[in-house]
Amino acid sequence: MAAQRSEDGPKISITPLLKRLWHESGDTKPDSVEIAAAVSHIFTNSLSEVQTGALLTCLHFTKRDHQSDVLSKCSEAMRTFATKIDCDGLSKVVAERGRKEGGYHGGLCDIVGTGGDSHNTFNISTTSSILASSLLLIAKHGNRASTSRSGSADLLSCAPPKPPVLAAITPETLQEIYTATNYSFLFAPIFHPGARHAAHIRKQLGWRTIFNLLGPLANPLHDLIEARIIGVARKDIGPDFAEAFRQSGARKAMIICGDEELDELSCAGPSHCWRLTEDASTGQVSTNYFTLSPEDFGLPAHPLTDVSPGKSPEQNAEILMRILTGEVPPDDPILHFVYINTAALFVVSGICDADTSDMGHSDDGEVIKEVGPGGGRWKEGVRRAKWAITSGEAYRQWTKFVEVTNKCSES
Repeated sequence: MAAQRSEDGPKISITPLLKRLWHESGDTKPDSVEIAAAVSHIFTNSLSEVQTGALLTCLHFTKRDHQSDVLSKCSEAMRTFATKIDCDGLSKVVAERGRKEGGYHGGLCDIVGTGGDSHNTFNISTTSSILASSLLLIAKHGNRASTSRSGSADLLSCAPPKPPVLAAITPETLQEIYTATNYSFLFAPIFHPGARHAAHIRKQLGWRTIFNLLGPLANPLHDLIEARIIGVARKDIGPDFAEAFRQSGARKAMIICGDEELDELSCAGPSHCWRLTEDASTGQVSTNYFTLSPEDFGLPAHPLTDVSPGKSPEQNAEILMRILTGEVPPDDPILHFVYINTAALFVVSGICDADTSDMGHSDDGEVIKEVGPGGGRWKEGVRRAKWAITSGEAYRQWTKFVEVTNKCSES
């Protein structure tokens, strides 16, 4: 089944595939390429609502939507139908802007979760992405809330005193944005317009579908992403997610899941980690499993009830700005939660591998070379996360992001 780009043509029937998928056995079992081809029809509105719902339901109840090869191929299809970006032009800007240090080569980085963990914690990955922009180039992929009160786009759109204009971040403006700042937010509806054809159906189904898992795998700048942290809300899909990323060409990544089925590194106790690393001599990418606890970052544990305010986007945005401006007390549980997850992205990027510190005149600390679980310098990551705030660099990058998106919206 070849995907068609026409949105006005006749609907395509995938009934034969649906029958094979529901009654799959032996030689009749659809492979990942066939499934991805069927899913790709959703992006062009080539399936009826009934067949779209049936496909998503079949994938859910046969658990094919959790398999690594299906996730890899379907996310590839989703990226194929994304809004086209001038990656060559953008890569030149990235090469000029990216500051290499340690094992970090100056590429784009992302930190994102699948959502759906029901813990309703503060917007940790979004806040961590802004802190990380103090030293890394960030391409944060996100959307509005679907299972929580405050999604990443909801939070950013409410940031005082003047929010960024997310709708102004388009394939045409990305180069201008990255020329001005280390940070950009890729609002999913702009870069994946075809996914809207499934939105209404997903809401009616009442259970999570493959689209809940594809988002983190479908960053529209996938080919330019050097490192990423991906939070999943279920431990059992961690290995499949890691393998899906490996099959998708990721070289540096870490899949994380708090022991409470939390799609972040937990501030309350152990978290499960599957880290992808590349062998420098062979180029082979392998996955290493280990656990991390707050103590590995040099921080105390805090119960999730202390970081689950369940607040509105406006209230969470106020907390975000207080963090960025250094107004939050140093022992605040939410701040520690943010530090842990920011530190993880710093470690995975490779920047913490540097034996000397290169963070500018405001850095008066010594590199912490202690190696923790999985071979990471997690405490060094926290040191850098703290510097992002105390130096004011994270806030400066945020301010530049707000300014340039507002400028783009006016032109």
